[in-house]
Amino acid sequence: MTKAEVIAEIANKTGIEKVDVAETIEAFFKVVKTSMIEGNNIYVRGFGSFVVKKRAQKTARNISKNTAIIIPEHHIPSFKPAKVFVEKVKNSSKKKSSQAELIK
Repeated sequence: MTKAEVIAEIANKTGIEKVDVAETIEAFFKVVKTSMIEGNNIYVRGFGSFVVKKRAQKTARNISKNTAIIIPEHHIPSFKPAKVFVEKVKNSSKKKSSQAELIK
């Protein structure tokens, strides 16, 4: 599902115009990006957490030159889904697979 499809779906379900929904979604993404750049995590209960993970310095190999390179310590954005969300996805995939078995 693309962002445009998400906007259309929200607009259909809420009755809010697509332009307003698009502005709201863009504002949400901007807040998430800005907060994570500043090193803050975002927690959305029942959905998941947008967290900044720290990667330690490590030594890697450049295979083509056969040399060792050092990858410095850095931070990366990550998403960790909530347990409730994970369970719902797991249960929905079980339903789909059992329905597919019934069709066969």
